Amino acid sequence: MYIFANVASATNMMITFFKKIKIATAVVMLFLASCTQTTLYENNSNIPSMQWKSNVAATGDFIINDTTSNYNLFIVIRHTDAYDYNNIWLNVGLQTPGVDSLQYQKVNVPLGADDTGWKGIGMNDIWEVRALIARLPANQLKKGSYKYSIYQIMRDNPLLHVMSVGLRIEKAP
Repeated sequence: MYIFANVASATNMMITFFKKIKIATAVVMLFLASCTQTTLYENNSNIPSMQWKSNVAATGDFIINDTTSNYNLFIVIRHTDAYDYNNIWLNVGLQTPGVDSLQYQKVNVPLGADDTGWKGIGMNDIWEVRALIARLPANQLKKGSYKYSIYQIMRDNPLLHVMSVGLRIEKAP
């Protein structure tokens, strides 16, 4: 009888312990989730054979419904170690609701430096860089559908060792 009483007590202690672990895990997960920015949109276009021709654009569209929030726009570039330059020049176009054409802006995205190596997150010989290119204040946004287009404007055509290019939009903190 004594053995069964100890087993029951040990079982209750283990159940209590696991309940506390579940609660602690839930609290930590909630805390971590509250610290992250909300991604509204991300779309990456694969570059065929890692040879980005200057007349081929990474394109997409997204919708903004919340015009009370500020947003950050990022260019997302994935490349290999064999990429020949420390940067990439892009022609980034954005068409806002109610406008008939894309408005283009030249953007220089640093990908690395000779003394410090590649920027971004790397795994083996593949690197991904997220570069902030614009902050969109709420008072300049219109509700509706936006279109974008991204071209490479480097001297090399095709530009080798670029795997994908895209746009990411996050609500600003």
